[in-house]
Amino acid sequence: MEDIIKEIKTDCRLAMNGVLSTSMRERGIVYKLNFGVEYPRIKQISQKYEKNHQLAQELWKSGIRELMIIAGLLQPVESFLPEIAEIWMESITNCELAEMTSMNLFSKLPYAGTEAFKWIASEERFTQYCGFLTLNRIMAAGSELNERAANEFMDQALAAALSEDVYPRQAALNAMATFAGQNKSNQKTVLMAIKQYQHSDKPLEQEMYEFLSFTIRNQ
Repeated sequence: MEDIIKEIKTDCRLAMNGVLSTSMRERGIVYKLNFGVEYPRIKQISQKYEKNHQLAQELWKSGIRELMIIAGLLQPVESFLPEIAEIWMESITNCELAEMTSMNLFSKLPYAGTEAFKWIASEERFTQYCGFLTLNRIMAAGSELNERAANEFMDQALAAALSEDVYPRQAALNAMATFAGQNKSNQKTVLMAIKQYQHSDKPLEQEMYEFLSFTIRNQ
């Protein structure tokens, strides 16, 4: 196991991009260590190895950007229990890791929908961000929400879409757009929910209305 991790670190070091690493740090995307390797290369490195629970857990614990992303790619979904997901969530402190882990792992979990609903109700910005990202991917893949879940989703999404935090806000807007795109009934639900903001003089409310109404008109 140690030899494999050492080999992965060496591959990442050889593909190091200091310019990208510095740029990410300046944008507030901070890790314990960041080699600045582009994602296609990270994915290529990961493909040298079989999915392995123990390996993925050790890679995640490293705090190293590239190894944490590879952890999401190598973690088997069947052994990734909800309590482990909560532990991983505590380590997600930037938008990139939230996006990568939601795409590569969270959205593929058999219990993804249940956990995502817990996450969108969180007060932690990146937990909430992961929740909306994950729900968006689940819905984009064809999963539809029942009436109760749809109502809860819309309540949480509207609140996030009107918040000052750009990450949950944009993820919530995108998730509502995906939800609306599933069928005419969902379109009607979203349009009814945002109708009150059509002539609002508040920028966030107007932005939400314009984005969603435009998107729905063009779906």
